[in-house]
Amino acid sequence: MMRRLALLLLVCFQFPLLGQQQMIPLDRTILPIKSPYHKHITVQDARNAKRPDAFNVNAPEGAPNVVIIMIDDAGFGTASPFGGVVPTPEMDKFASNALLYNQFHTTSLCSPSRQALKTGRNHHTCNQGAITEMATSFPGYTGQLPNNVSSIATILNYNGYSTAAFGKWHELAVWETSVSGPYDRWPNRQGFDEFYGFIGGETNQWSPALHHNFNQVDPPNEPGYHLMNDMTNQAIKWVKKQYAITPSKPYFIYFTPGAVHAPHHVPQSYIDKQKGRFDKGWDAIREEIFENQKRLGVIPQNTVMPPKPKDIKDWGALSDKEKKLFARQAEVFAAFLDMADHEIGRLIDNLPNPDNTLIFYLTGDNGTSAEGGMNGLYNEFIFFNNQQKMNTVDFMMRYYDQWGSPSTYPHMAAGWAVAFDAPFKWTKQIASDYGGTRNGLMIRWPKKMQPKHELRSQWHHIVDIAPTILEACNLPEPTTVNGIPQIPMAGTSMIYSFKDRDADSRRTIQYFEMMGNRGLYYDGWMAGTVHSVPWAAKPENSFEEDKWFLYHVEEDFAMAKDLSTQYPERLERMKELFANEAVRYNVYPLDDRKVERLNPAIAGRPSLMLGRKSLTLGDGMTGISGNNFLNIKNRSHEIIAEIETNKAANGVILQQAGRFGGWAFYTLKGKLAYTYNFLGVKDFTVVSKKKIPKGKVEVKMEFKYNGPGYGKSGVATIYINGKKVGSVKVDETQGIAFSGDESVNVGCDKETMVTPKYTRESSVFNGRVNYVTTTLK
Repeated sequence: MMRRLALLLLVCFQFPLLGQQQMIPLDRTILPIKSPYHKHITVQDARNAKRPDAFNVNAPEGAPNVVIIMIDDAGFGTASPFGGVVPTPEMDKFASNALLYNQFHTTSLCSPSRQALKTGRNHHTCNQGAITEMATSFPGYTGQLPNNVSSIATILNYNGYSTAAFGKWHELAVWETSVSGPYDRWPNRQGFDEFYGFIGGETNQWSPALHHNFNQVDPPNEPGYHLMNDMTNQAIKWVKKQYAITPSKPYFIYFTPGAVHAPHHVPQSYIDKQKGRFDKGWDAIREEIFENQKRLGVIPQNTVMPPKPKDIKDWGALSDKEKKLFARQAEVFAAFLDMADHEIGRLIDNLPNPDNTLIFYLTGDNGTSAEGGMNGLYNEFIFFNNQQKMNTVDFMMRYYDQWGSPSTYPHMAAGWAVAFDAPFKWTKQIASDYGGTRNGLMIRWPKKMQPKHELRSQWHHIVDIAPTILEACNLPEPTTVNGIPQIPMAGTSMIYSFKDRDADSRRTIQYFEMMGNRGLYYDGWMAGTVHSVPWAAKPENSFEEDKWFLYHVEEDFAMAKDLSTQYPERLERMKELFANEAVRYNVYPLDDRKVERLNPAIAGRPSLMLGRKSLTLGDGMTGISGNNFLNIKNRSHEIIAEIETNKAANGVILQQAGRFGGWAFYTLKGKLAYTYNFLGVKDFTVVSKKKIPKGKVEVKMEFKYNGPGYGKSGVATIYINGKKVGSVKVDETQGIAFSGDESVNVGCDKETMVTPKYTRESSVFNGRVNYVTTTLK
């Protein structure tokens, strides 16, 4: 009741100018703001009638521009202002005029953090209990943002802001990414006037799967193209144009690059700068970060660093070959961070009206990723397809000199993730440890913040960003949006801490959960359990067998001393509090399945292809997400197409994914061809000796799978007008995933090419694909 009263009182003071004649109060708790009622006019001649004021919704007087910048998969110890060993001069420059928060927390995965950030609600309230690809039908896990949870972009947009998002989205339910929509949860329907970036969780930085607003677009065809540079250019152009045309209208920018999430793609010039920096190994680097953090004062001097997880080898126990490979992986990761630092600095330097611009700079959306496993990965999808035989040091040394280039899709070894999450023990995915959830936050607002480079130690969570923005903009939290009553925000504004460095934290409780890893912060204490580790396909224990720990984090910054046996009653109380929060926020039932949840039939979520055995596409149908195409993996299938050309047929008929795994049914200099690309490592190709006749022709590819089971072999046979013209044995297939972002296309190949036998230009079919039907057998 008091909260509602406070909102109503705040509304009473919102009196933006309409025209130049009178002040009219606006009710900003109900969005969109209703236009005023005018009586019907009975005067015939406009010259004799009284002109009403024009109706416009303007932001409150003096409202700041707002910019959110968030790095991906970089832990607390990665950024140099928080002790990181990689020089990030632009971050340091920003930090010199900012407040630094050393007890700020996210969720432990990408999609959940992004939803919590923009809505001010916990991730299960947003139905984002895990990443979108792991959605189920349970409340809290559906992957669909409910319409009673509106984003800060929607609120600002309805209150007179220009709004734009650049970079990674990763918030769409996978079955809502097709041309059939619905588009309700796409960026442009979540309050953003402009969107330029990628929809999924990751993308090839050299050949991204890009969207501009609702439309898939090709990246600029220019030498040395890289998405990090491109999205920065797009953001700068947008904000300058917006400010030039409407300088009195504030802007909101959500800038979230793919850096430093895998794949670690970066120009060689950045990699060269890091040479030798990590030769001393992850144990020494972890200690160096720890000492830097104490020297900078971002951790208390009495902090004790816990030991590494038992699965992470000591650097001294590694072979010379392992050390060489792993050091190279860290160099490329650091180079990617360096590039992101440069480009973000360029954006910040080009922001109009910087004095009244409130910038939130999150140096990570969760902990550093340990999903590269013990040895790292030349191609991240080797891990996702459980191909451990390729996850060897000898195998990956073949790609040593190309690491980070367009010919790799790499990730680094988990030992580095632990090091970059210093001073904590764990990493991304581990919701119960600050290594998975604590990230450095920097806030700058020159007009309102007099302190320069000051530390703040109030305990806060990512759901607190949205309420902070509302208070800074002198806006109430809306109770109704688009006619739908809203779930109140769970966050607490941080503005009280801007001027008072010694103010007590206003947040005293917060639950954490991700794939069964769960914890609870309460009044200076943290309790939780590590149920499932990132590099394991399945957890070792049942939920009932999990051992809970207890840390007095108010005194034990890095969670080094488990007090569970000393304070069993407190631990039981913390477990009870977690259970209460879990019920309240739709955390139950816990779900620790990983690979299984990628299957919509098991997860119980909608799928456009579930139950279908056949799909017919036609000319010009491109950019289809792999999630919205028939699942041809681990089973026999056939593709039949009618093509038409008056010349020697050349180009793609139908293909899926690209250079790092996929397949293509295509024509090559008048002949019919099929290629199965196994993880970018093996190429199985058949090309007909017989040429395809001109005119209308039926072509076919028949794949006989040697199942049952995942990733077995098969035989691909091709036909022209019903006659067999060739076949090839495919020794191995990808049983779980082809790609995280590359598409299915008729008549061309987008993003990266499945085979070097054609280029992006020559992949365009030189006739017409009248139809192409894929059928599961």
